[in-house]
Amino acid sequence: MKIKKKANKKSWFKKIFIKICRLLDYEIIDQGNFYLPVTDQDLNQDLSVAGQKSLTIPMGKLEITRKVKSLTIILRTCASVNMLQQSKKRLFNQEKSEYTLRSLNSIIRSINYAKDLFKNINLELIIVDHNSDQHVKDKIKSIISNQSFKSQFINLNIDEFKKGINPLNEQKETVTPNMISNMSNIHKSLLIGKKSEDLVYFVEDDYIHTLEAIKEMVLTYEKLATMLKNEIILCPADYPYLYSEVYNTNVFLGDKRHWRVVSETLGTFLMSKQIILKYWDELTYMCKFQHHPFEKPLHFIYEKEYCFTPIPSLAIHLTNINSIYGISPNMDWKKIWDENELK
Repeated sequence: MKIKKKANKKSWFKKIFIKICRLLDYEIIDQGNFYLPVTDQDLNQDLSVAGQKSLTIPMGKLEITRKVKSLTIILRTCASVNMLQQSKKRLFNQEKSEYTLRSLNSIIRSINYAKDLFKNINLELIIVDHNSDQHVKDKIKSIISNQSFKSQFINLNIDEFKKGINPLNEQKETVTPNMISNMSNIHKSLLIGKKSEDLVYFVEDDYIHTLEAIKEMVLTYEKLATMLKNEIILCPADYPYLYSEVYNTNVFLGDKRHWRVVSETLGTFLMSKQIILKYWDELTYMCKFQHHPFEKPLHFIYEKEYCFTPIPSLAIHLTNINSIYGISPNMDWKKIWDENELK
């Protein structure tokens, strides 16, 4: 009986202590069983709360001051073109439409995995398509129409932008029709992004995302922008070519990933409306004149603003197996490919 009374007394004291910690907004950790009694969570659960706090064990809690209001995802699709500037086969040797559909599916799966985030964050998925076969368009429309979030499908009109594109590129070569299509699609996406409320994720249709990609990007954006007291840029892919040279960088802790500062990316990136407006001329110049490399105007922006990529990667750029601009290192590519097959 004495042992029971002692246990009850200890349990009573613990309950009172937990209530006091809640009132004072303190967290305590039971390191014996990896449990957080104040928030009633295990340590392996998601501890951060969008718009409120970022919690990393053992670094502690960061109160979020840069809250994400909305996320607009703009997926640029063109299922009729296998490779923009190459004739090589992609990893898995499939038709381009298969990469387009799996990219879309991976984004939707990642959105649904992060659905609790979007109770307080406005979300919209926009497809800007050029020249995909009608059956692919119909499939895309069918997929997005069955989702719980806002979406729309836009057919790109190249004539709206074609006259503004310099016919010769930086190497004095004629700009190809495929590149004109790409530049026009980017321009259309930027115009949409300019009218957004907050964050815009510009993404190409050959990036297959991990399940946690969208959640990690949103929570990491809030955390790092709060820490740095500035708008930032995120790219979800850990490109192999960024390891081909030795250069100085910085590594930060995101929500569940390490993120490092980079000075180059390809054409998939997330930035805020503030950054879009601030660098509107540089961004749209990328759509009017073909630079070498194509993303040179982006790299100019990264000289002035923080751009981060995750380690390990949150998305795989499915190019040729030998391309240093594609397959992210130390990833289970086959697993991610198989998981995003349309059933």
